[in-house]
Amino acid sequence: MSEFDWRAPKAYANLHRADRPGFAWESVRRSSNYCTQFSAIAHPDRSAPANFRKHWGLIFRS
Repeated sequence: MSEFDWRAPKAYANLHRADRPGFAWESVRRSSNYCTQFSAIAHPDRSAPANFRKHWGLIFRS
């Protein structure tokens, strides 16, 4: 179960100042599906597979 309480105003305190990429990142990083998939590919010697990047709409800088 997620520890994030979507009803808590504190969870959104700085979100009103976020630009589009920042808002998108907050949405993605709070997704348990994203966290699970990222953990499966996260390794210093590997880059994110293209299907992962395409699915989540992310660009990884090297």
